[in-house]
Amino acid sequence: MTGFRPLSSGLRALQPAAFGADPSGERMARIRRSPHFANGVFQNPGGTARTRPDGSAIDLAKAFFDSDGRLQRAPEGRIPVHPTTLADLSKPPATGLRLTWMGHSSVLAEIDGRRVLFDPVWGERCSPFPFAGPKRLHPVPLPLAALGPVDVVVISHDHYDHLDMPTIKELAGTDTVFAVPLGVGAHLEHWGVSADRLRELDWHESTQVAGLTLTATPARHFCGRGLRNTQHTLWASWVVAGGEHRIYHSGDTGYFDGFKDIGAAFGPFDATMIQLGAYSEFWPDIHMTPEEAVRSHLDLQGGDAAEGVLLPIHWGTFNLATHPWVEPAERTMLLSHKAGVAMATPRPGEPFEPGAARVVDPWWRGVARAPVGGWAELPTAVEDREPVAEV
Repeated sequence: MTGFRPLSSGLRALQPAAFGADPSGERMARIRRSPHFANGVFQNPGGTARTRPDGSAIDLAKAFFDSDGRLQRAPEGRIPVHPTTLADLSKPPATGLRLTWMGHSSVLAEIDGRRVLFDPVWGERCSPFPFAGPKRLHPVPLPLAALGPVDVVVISHDHYDHLDMPTIKELAGTDTVFAVPLGVGAHLEHWGVSADRLRELDWHESTQVAGLTLTATPARHFCGRGLRNTQHTLWASWVVAGGEHRIYHSGDTGYFDGFKDIGAAFGPFDATMIQLGAYSEFWPDIHMTPEEAVRSHLDLQGGDAAEGVLLPIHWGTFNLATHPWVEPAERTMLLSHKAGVAMATPRPGEPFEPGAARVVDPWWRGVARAPVGGWAELPTAVEDREPVAEV
């Protein structure tokens, strides 16, 4: 890949505002100084990752447009969204930590008296255009304005299903702080976020916001929103630590050995929010399968399955791959049970406290097409899970 080449003024005038802005000036100079930037692009940990579909375009098209497969990639019934209310969120969590999965990778974390919003996407489509692109399979659980004040918004990377321009523009009118990977701040400033509210971090850098320590940690993925993006914005996973609790959000990533290093440096975690949807044999390096997600959770917990709770993210809301809609949650539930890992199964918008007892609830089975042979036998309560097994 080549180095940075700015668009001509004519092309800039024609591109959608949702494309954002390219890093420039001191921001670009800082990018070039990053130890993770070489040969004009950001580099992935663990070596080069294939960021474009593996195999032929014909095979990929066949997989996407196969009629039987298309039926499996969406729920058969209406996804049971929990209508999050002020009553759900107004009372402080009894344990000091509460998570509310809003769908896909958007999570509100209430941690030690502070509120952190990860990858907020309230838009109808994850696309630069309001009339095209992957559309929501369920509505947002509540209007963004009804969410209440947020201390910090954390962005993992600049893909449309994680960084949504309409959502950011609405949040730009608040006084929240934004923690973003290196280079992503150019998009936010372009959409009206003032520079003094940005905390723009390289991997292994930390910032303090409202008594919380936020650290950008490595991930194995890629970036891009426009026509000529060449890896000039970084992608990251995130560690958020308060006085009593620690949580981890994976963003988008393929599996790599760095999870063990992150766990050794910052873990164990009260909860891990792990990407485990939109995986495919066509792009095996940049998204995780359920097996890899459970493995990464265990790596982050130092191999101790009794530590923390796994919250699956990046599934259920948008149709972004060829696997069945229900597969990420169903497989992860069975694998986590086998491994002795506590997995949370909230409906979109349903708050839960990782430190409180839960019962595994495969709610997705009520709205999905059953697999051939029927559903597997259900795991029961967390306390009944089996000892750690190989996954």
